[in-house]
Amino acid sequence: MSSSVRVKRIYEPIDADDGHRVLVDRMWPRGVAREGAALDAWMPEVAPSTELRKWFAHDPERWPEFQARYRAELVNNPRVAELAAIAARETLTLLYSARDTNHNQAVALATILDAV
Repeated sequence: MSSSVRVKRIYEPIDADDGHRVLVDRMWPRGVAREGAALDAWMPEVAPSTELRKWFAHDPERWPEFQARYRAELVNNPRVAELAAIAARETLTLLYSARDTNHNQAVALATILDAV
């Protein structure tokens, strides 16, 4: 798939090139006003389960296993196909709130979407 999937912290400034902005956190990020987030969608159902999120705890050593477990959680999730369809037609920016910019669900989800 020739998609245009970007990953960005929700705390970063909104950019005209963001395209379709989707928050992929299970919980609403602290300090972010819903009115000012400029979201096209919030999809908590594509975020990792609470159990997986707590197990991972943004530990880089657990990153490979986290990605595998997260991928397994998303196998039958219809929202993944919806995101892939958006990415096929326009820029899709996956937004997250984690401080770790390299090891988070948005990065993992972007990889999954690129493989769809």
